[in-house]
Amino acid sequence: MKARMNNVAMIVPGALEALHALAEAAGHGGIPETTIDLVHYRASQINGCSVCADIHSRSAQKHGATEQQLFTLAAWRDAPYFSEAERAALALTEAVTRLADRPDAVPDDVWNEAARHYDEKALASLLIHIAGINAFNRLNVATRQPTGDWVANYA
Repeated sequence: MKARMNNVAMIVPGALEALHALAEAAGHGGIPETTIDLVHYRASQINGCSVCADIHSRSAQKHGATEQQLFTLAAWRDAPYFSEAERAALALTEAVTRLADRPDAVPDDVWNEAARHYDEKALASLLIHIAGINAFNRLNVATRQPTGDWVANYA
């Protein structure tokens, strides 16, 4: 597949750096890297972003995610391979990624379960990670950015 245009974040001066700065800031919330990668990978699956799904599945593996976690991420609710904290992060990821899918975009039960596992700083970090990956997904999907061998060097 051929992209509709060059990568948007690389065209607008400072855009890629700003997106990376947002991710860097979110990295100070105390969330395990594997959880962050699973969150990024799950949002990317939902949004159909092959670039980010490729990058974050590789990164998750590098940071210790098991093959079972990677293979069953789309069905995490029924798979026994995720901790309660990871499940809470994934539920929050799905709710925030799919804001328009329900009248109460982020239901209290989803929020409260995430808050049970993450303190305020970690929750803030998690939300910034979710927003950031959704931004990358939307830019890549809108312009049909293809994944490829270059991703292995990025992750």
